[in-house]
Amino acid sequence: MATYLDFEKSIKTIQEDIISAQVRHNDAEVEALKKKLDKEVEKIYKNLSDFQKLQLARHLDRPYALDYINMIMHDKYEIHGDRHFRDDAAIICYMGYIGDEKVVVIGEQKGRGTKNKMKRNFGMPHPEGYRKALRAAKLAEKFNLPLLMLIDTPGAYPGIGAEERNQSEAIARNLLELAELKTPTVSIVIGEGGSGGALAIGVADRFAMMRYSVFSVISPEGCAAILWNDPKKVETATKALKITAEDLKDLGLIDDIIKEPLIGAHREKEKAAAAIKEYFLEEVGKLKEMSEEERMAKRFDKLTAPGAFKEAGQEEEKPSLLDSLNILKSSKSDKKAKKEEKKEIEDKSEASSEATTEENSSEKKED
Repeated sequence: MATYLDFEKSIKTIQEDIISAQVRHNDAEVEALKKKLDKEVEKIYKNLSDFQKLQLARHLDRPYALDYINMIMHDKYEIHGDRHFRDDAAIICYMGYIGDEKVVVIGEQKGRGTKNKMKRNFGMPHPEGYRKALRAAKLAEKFNLPLLMLIDTPGAYPGIGAEERNQSEAIARNLLELAELKTPTVSIVIGEGGSGGALAIGVADRFAMMRYSVFSVISPEGCAAILWNDPKKVETATKALKITAEDLKDLGLIDDIIKEPLIGAHREKEKAAAAIKEYFLEEVGKLKEMSEEERMAKRFDKLTAPGAFKEAGQEEEKPSLLDSLNILKSSKSDKKAKKEEKKEIEDKSEASSEATTEENSSEKKED
C-alpha cells in the first residue's frame, strides 16, 4: 500500500477517484481527473519547501540502490566481502551491464521491513562495508570498467565495534583512493546523503543528485539538537543547512541535478531509473573521450575548488601563493629600507644637535 505524506493528501484523493472511475469504466471522468491530477502535482511539487524535499528523500516508497540496480543492470552478479573481516550488507557491489556498457556499481542499501532493515543496518555501513566498496572500485580500475556509486545513507554507523575497527580510517582511505582511481567514475545521491558515510563513495569525476535528494554534513535533527536543543527546529535547520540539490548546485558543490519525475521517484520508479541510466551512460561517454591525464586533471581541479572565496564587491582575483610570498618579501624589504632611512635621519639629527651644542659652548668660553 502506497504511503502519502501530509502535503500529498490531495493527490491521494484524486488518485483514489481515478481508480474508482476506472472500475466504473467512466473514461470521460478518468480523463478529467488525470488532468486535475497533473495540475495538482505541478502546484504542489513546484513549490516544495526544503523540509518537504527532505521528507521525499526519506520516503518509505522511494527506490533504494538495489531497486535501481535491478531496473538498470542486466547479466549482473554480486561482489561480497572485504577480505579482511566480513560482508557488510549495508554496502552492495555488483558487476554487470548497463545498456551495452560493462560496469561496476556500488550502492548503500537501507532495506525494507524490520528484518531487512536490521540486516542492512538501516543503510549505515561499518568500516568493512567501505573496504568492500574500495575493493570493488579497485576491481573496476584493474579491468578499466566505469564505476557508478549510488549514495543513500543517514551516515556511517557510529557503534563501538565500528570505531574499534577504525571507521574514520576506512572513510579517509576511500576518499584518498577514489580521488586517485584511474577509471571513469560517476556518483549519484539517490535519497539521503549523510556526512562522511555518504562522502566515502562520493568522490568521483561526476557528482550528481536526484531532484528530491539531500546531502548534508549532519542531519537536520542533529543540527537542531546541537544549535537550539529543540527538535521542533528541524525545519529551520533544514533550510539553514542548504542541503537540497538546488542549493548545492548553486554553491558549485555538485555537477548536475538529475530530473527525476516531478511527482517523485517514489511514484514513478521506472522513469527515475531511466533518468539515472541515461545520465550515467551520457557522462561515461564524455569521460571516455578524455585522455586519462585530462580526466585526472579535471577531477583534481573539481576536488580542490570548494572553499575558494572572495570578499563582497571584490572583482580582482586573489594573488597566488607565490605572488603572496613575493609581496611579503617586497614588503619586508621596504620596511627595512624605511628603517635604515629613519636611522640615518636620526643619526644626522643627533650629529647636528651635538655640533650646535659644541658651538654654543665655545661661544660662552669666548665671552
